[in-house]
Amino acid sequence: MKNQEPRSAATASFAPMGRITDEQCVSLIGIAGAGKSTLGKALAERLGWAHLDTDRLIEATWGQPLQSIMDERGLKGFLAVEEAVVSTLGVKRTVVSTGGSVVYSRACVERLKSLGPVIHLRIELDTFLDRVQGATGRAFVRPDGRSLADVYAEREPLYLEACDFHVSTDAAGLDECVETCAGKLAEMLRPD
Repeated sequence: MKNQEPRSAATASFAPMGRITDEQCVSLIGIAGAGKSTLGKALAERLGWAHLDTDRLIEATWGQPLQSIMDERGLKGFLAVEEAVVSTLGVKRTVVSTGGSVVYSRACVERLKSLGPVIHLRIELDTFLDRVQGATGRAFVRPDGRSLADVYAEREPLYLEACDFHVSTDAAGLDECVETCAGKLAEMLRPD
């Protein structure tokens, strides 16, 4: 029997018995402004796991801010960089917060799903526009000629297709969203 670290009471319900094990991860996907980084850190703390933000990993890997990578390589080049980093992730016991464009890559989605459950953090279009429209210095993948609403409409079905479940983060507070995620993950452990 392999030595295991003791788990705290907060993570005891996530024992390796169902779909979620200590060898897996939980990945968060969703449009910019949905709270993937903020909720990811809080959920990781709740589970007693590590947190990884793939945007920060891309910046560390390439030694540049995301916007600089996008400016130098263009949209297709940036998506190729994102795919190269995310599709080869090798982590466990980690909550992974992804960039909103990760769903454009089948290889990225397949890798995230192979690591464990994928949660779509969902916000309504109005909330997305309020949170992102005035943001400056934020790298946002938007093909030329498409409005923010167009990108939202394009991505929403991709997020829903890629996820195991979704959690609306529009009006609920951080603690409530974390508990909703933890509760739904615990439900995945229940026998059929």
